[in-house]
Amino acid sequence: MSTIETVSRFVEGAPPGELADVVADIKALTGFSSDVVSKLRPAFEKYNEEQLATVKLPGGSQPKASAVQSHVLEGAQADLVKSTLKSLGAYVKEHFANAALGVYSIESDSKIAVAIVANKYSPNNFWNGRWRSLYVFDPVSGSLEGSIKVDVHYYEDGNVRLLTNKPVTVSIPSGTGAGIAKEISASEKKYQEELNKSFVNLSEGAFKGLRRQLPVTRQKIEWDKVTSYRLGQDIGGGSSKR
Repeated sequence: MSTIETVSRFVEGAPPGELADVVADIKALTGFSSDVVSKLRPAFEKYNEEQLATVKLPGGSQPKASAVQSHVLEGAQADLVKSTLKSLGAYVKEHFANAALGVYSIESDSKIAVAIVANKYSPNNFWNGRWRSLYVFDPVSGSLEGSIKVDVHYYEDGNVRLLTNKPVTVSIPSGTGAGIAKEISASEKKYQEELNKSFVNLSEGAFKGLRRQLPVTRQKIEWDKVTSYRLGQDIGGGSSKR
């Protein structure tokens, strides 16, 4: 594997909101010149596409998809795209503090794609996160297929990263924008509840098993008297030699 291929993997695996930091670290550790960094363009493009990267347009307040171009919505799925966008807009606004939503006709106007991406960055508190959900609806079969991906990086006094990928397959007999929004909302709510439950189980199960329930003396420490303890005597249960 070449050096560029190795470094490209670091770029493609950069946590949410930390791509610039990863590139800066690569430069510092390898002494790469700007010419070498320019060779990483395919990795940057792949990262931005897979992460559903958004940008803020000049004069705008909301994040938008990159490479925005003027487009007149028309075709067989135009009405479905509009109704889905309207119905999902209310859901996204209610459940995500900072999100971008897109609904598009794809595959020669035979299906529609729905993309939702929400970013939450808090580098001052040493964590960043991103929610991505991507779906494809087939009006002929009435099936909605897609996935929900969560990526959270916590790096205060450590380095912990959560990466999930939840497949979604549901049937929408009505084939309407409201029906699509309803099923997406239900699927994402259910997955959020599953994540919350798994966190509780992890805290009460695996993490709890890593902690000692009592000190080696098998006695609980009286924390209100902790300042008066004398190491090796009160805690150890013995008498100290003077």
